[in-house]
Amino acid sequence: MRTTARTDLDALLEGLSKKKSDWLAVGVPERLTLLRACMKGITDVAERWVLDGCAIKGLDPKGPSSGEEWFGGPVVTMRNLRLLVTALESGGAPMPTRLRKHTSGAIIADVLASGAYEGALFAGHRAEVWIEPGKPPTQGRIYRGPKRTTGAVCVVLGAGNVSSIPFMDALYKLFAEDEVVLVKVNPVNEYVGPLLERAFAPLISAGYLAVAYGGANEGAILCEHALCDTLHVTGSDRTYDAVVWGADPEERARRKKQGDRKNTRPFTAELGCVTPVLVVPGPWSKADLSFQAKHVAAMVANNGSFNCNAAKVVVVAKGWVQRQAFLTELEQALAKTPPRRAYYPGAQDRFRAFLEHYPQADPVGPTGENVVPWTLVPDVAPKHGEYALTSEAFCGVLATTSLEANEPAEFLTRAVRFANEDCWGTLSCMMLAHPSTMESFEPEIDRAITELRYGCIGVNAWAGMGYALGSMTWGAYPGHAPEDIQSGVGVVHNSMLFDHPRKSVVHAPFRPLAKPAYFSDHRTAHTLGRALLAHEAAPSLRTLARVMLAGARG
Repeated sequence: MRTTARTDLDALLEGLSKKKSDWLAVGVPERLTLLRACMKGITDVAERWVLDGCAIKGLDPKGPSSGEEWFGGPVVTMRNLRLLVTALESGGAPMPTRLRKHTSGAIIADVLASGAYEGALFAGHRAEVWIEPGKPPTQGRIYRGPKRTTGAVCVVLGAGNVSSIPFMDALYKLFAEDEVVLVKVNPVNEYVGPLLERAFAPLISAGYLAVAYGGANEGAILCEHALCDTLHVTGSDRTYDAVVWGADPEERARRKKQGDRKNTRPFTAELGCVTPVLVVPGPWSKADLSFQAKHVAAMVANNGSFNCNAAKVVVVAKGWVQRQAFLTELEQALAKTPPRRAYYPGAQDRFRAFLEHYPQADPVGPTGENVVPWTLVPDVAPKHGEYALTSEAFCGVLATTSLEANEPAEFLTRAVRFANEDCWGTLSCMMLAHPSTMESFEPEIDRAITELRYGCIGVNAWAGMGYALGSMTWGAYPGHAPEDIQSGVGVVHNSMLFDHPRKSVVHAPFRPLAKPAYFSDHRTAHTLGRALLAHEAAPSLRTLARVMLAGARG
């Protein structure tokens, strides 16, 4: 494990502290120059970035599985940078595709397909940012003034699962919240640190961004450092609690009870979720059942299931006539999904804990050394406090549960209540509904989307798309208290720079023409990843054509 010495940590924070007020005075033209230079930097390191990620995760660097590393690393980072360029070119207030007022009173901004290229790339998709009720859809607070008078140094504790997370978090702090940033790279994916130091060299050499390495000890030093003004973490609620309330369990419990925070700095965080998939009963064909089973399996298997938005509990109606057919297809889809290296620490322990709680757990996928098999936990009781509903597996375990319902309206009422009250966390949620069901039960579907208390909702889409699109917000549903932080507080990404976002919703076709890029059996995902990177770096008809061709061959 690489470790930055204490004296060097001090020096990095001292350098940033001297620059934090200077950053406030950096105008839009200079910020655009820095962003464009970083885009070139991403192109320069992309190949090595993917190769190193494949080596850590046991993926074939020349095969389709490497597409995951293209999508989860250079592609989404490049897109984030490009969208920030667009935002700043618009003075911090890029024009949404549409603004409308929902029947609930909330203002909804459509934030996808703003041009011909996007329209072609995301045909049939919609992405929405819902604004906090009673708040205006204003954008780019830091670009329309008045400017803050005192700068801030933010310490970002980097996530170890998806390599794009730490530096995209840093971009948000820099360009949406006007704070200079020190990123502490996670030991699990520390390989990406030196590469992104190269890619983000323009920001680093200017003194607005710094990178450090190490584990919990270095993180604790940074979080308590006198020159650290604010904090951000993508990771575990246990990390948040240790920082805010204390590492010792007794001290932590005492401080929570008394409301006596050990660390009182402003702290934003994205901390995971037991992500439910609400399967709305409907007239599904055999092809529908097969596709959506593969869809859910992909939501589990992506990145070895080491995603905070991985599907973790499938919720079906007990009276749905196709319930068992769907669950059988799901088991078969998981069984056919290639096994993945359990690269993230603690995966085997979490897997064993689920086996201890659920003797009926059924490993349906192949196993082997350093592999957690894809595992279904059938017939989990849909009750408050149930282990599978309150413990994020963070490995390839998927629970299934059935609610007492026969038809869509009844199911949606019960499923929304179940998801909001019985599943831990509020980061991400998915709903799968047949087009005829969505048409016949449009008010009930709309009410369910409105009432779901999740930061990102995928309707016939994996919520991971919300992370990748960049124009949507990414983070917990607002309202968690520090004493019970669950999925966290605050948002990142949000390249439209909305000042008062509440949640985001992404809609996709029930059966899209092209196979979604995150399907584990996508045959050209690696080719598509390269094509998407080139397109995000400089969109054109030529780059779009390459993307469409690669996607069509999947």
